[in-house]
Amino acid sequence: MKAGIVGLPNVGKSTLFNCLSNAKAQSANFPFCTIEPNIGVVNVPDPRIEKLEELVKPERVQMATVDIVDIAGLVKGASKGEGLGNQFLGNIRECNAIIHVLRCFDNDNIVHVDGNVNPIRDKETIDIELQLKDLETVEKRLEKVNRAAKTGNKEAQTEKALLDRIRETLLQAKSARTVTPQSNDEEVLMESFQLITAKPVLYVCNVDENSAVSGNKYVDQVRELVKDEDAEVIILSVGAEADITELESYEERQVFLEDMGLNEPGASVLIRAAYKLLKQQTYFTAGVKEVRAWTINIGSTAPQAAGVIHTDFEKGFIRAEVIAYEDFVHYGSEAKCKEAGKFKVEGKEYIVKDGDVMHFRFNV
Repeated sequence: MKAGIVGLPNVGKSTLFNCLSNAKAQSANFPFCTIEPNIGVVNVPDPRIEKLEELVKPERVQMATVDIVDIAGLVKGASKGEGLGNQFLGNIRECNAIIHVLRCFDNDNIVHVDGNVNPIRDKETIDIELQLKDLETVEKRLEKVNRAAKTGNKEAQTEKALLDRIRETLLQAKSARTVTPQSNDEEVLMESFQLITAKPVLYVCNVDENSAVSGNKYVDQVRELVKDEDAEVIILSVGAEADITELESYEERQVFLEDMGLNEPGASVLIRAAYKLLKQQTYFTAGVKEVRAWTINIGSTAPQAAGVIHTDFEKGFIRAEVIAYEDFVHYGSEAKCKEAGKFKVEGKEYIVKDGDVMHFRFNV
């Protein structure tokens, strides 16, 4: 599962990517310095794993990760191949969610591709290009399905009805994610269309350092604009985050954050938000060899969760032994949880909860 960072050139995408990832995307003050998509595998900050490490004292610790993709800046006309349009659209299609970076700071030294700072216009530029590309996809698909629908084919009629609704939405300059599937069949179809504007989105307002805590007039404009989109808005001073990553010690970073009025780096908030945006959650395995956070889709069953460790665990699944994270921390060990009756044995139907501490029994 991958989240792609998108935005106009020079809004801070590559600098943000550098803050999130150990991989260093080229970051320069001109458009298209990121030609190939850069992929960073980023640890998901989670204080729970630190607590488990403290209690279990394992030989090693493995955190959950999320893949972040830095995609080349898009310009007006991208849907028709302008700039790096086709490449950009292909790269974003391969991502499962979108982190949309908007420039919300004034700085005469950093050129804006359209001449002045206006996050509303910038958002609309990107939205329109993505919507135009989706409209092209929908109309091509409608050409194919119209003929079959006329013959009375029920499946084709269902598909046509959904495509017509999506087309109408896109023509109104709204994204496909605002179309709600009316049935399971429509949900499956919606997924199969792979529309760019159907992907979940998170907006990152890149602000100056002084606005990192409470935002500014530009952030207020963005919040007002997206209030009906069911999308989270995060405030981040990408320049300050870049400065924090350059500091050597944890203590120095904490002092910097305190001076800014922050409890933790904004990058940590963003990574967790991206993880949630991808509809992912964590369960833990905790033993003396290793304490590890495993990533699963929200709603996964115990066998599916076991399969993340190894496919044999899922094939030969017998049962899951489960302790809620809060109980593990409260009682301090697996043995004490058993004594207190907080150790549960679950079967194939069990839906894993975020933070469950689990062991699996299997036989292949």
